[in-house]
Amino acid sequence: MFLFHGHEARSRSLVKAISWRTLGSIDTFLLGWLFTGSPGAAGAIASTEVLTKMVLYYFHERAWASVRWGFQPDDQPEEAPTLPEIIEEGGQ
Repeated sequence: MFLFHGHEARSRSLVKAISWRTLGSIDTFLLGWLFTGSPGAAGAIASTEVLTKMVLYYFHERAWASVRWGFQPDDQPEEAPTLPEIIEEGGQ
């Protein structure tokens, strides 16, 4: 599958995933503090959020793994659209 054979090292992907999750948790903490006025409550929300989002992500990925839509057959590489096709589709 093309997602696992990119130009990026696995260690880089792992560090990016950790940094993204950290940034998201800091955002949740700050929003929790803003809305509740309590850093303790914000910390509880942020810590719970880390666990619940990992569980939700796991089930989200498993659900998508059962959807065949959008996969190319292994023996046929995906072809890039031509400029007329892009224009015809409205740039999407």
